[in-house]
Amino acid sequence: MGSFSVWHWVVVLVIVLLVFGTKKLRNIGSDLGGAVKGFKDGMKGSQEEKAAEQIPAQNQDGKTVDVQAKDVNKS
Repeated sequence: MGSFSVWHWVVVLVIVLLVFGTKKLRNIGSDLGGAVKGFKDGMKGSQEEKAAEQIPAQNQDGKTVDVQAKDVNKS
């Protein structure tokens, strides 16, 4: 069967425009763009949460609290 030529794609595009109209295609495009933006914002949010977990604990004065872990299973 092979791949389609440019003219085949032009004919398909014209048929799609006739069937759906430009308004519906514009709405589909904006919905798709909004979904991509939401996905990017979600990924950015998860990266910010990971960065916030790495920030040291602070007391109410805003000063950093140093915490030293002790190994209770010393041999």
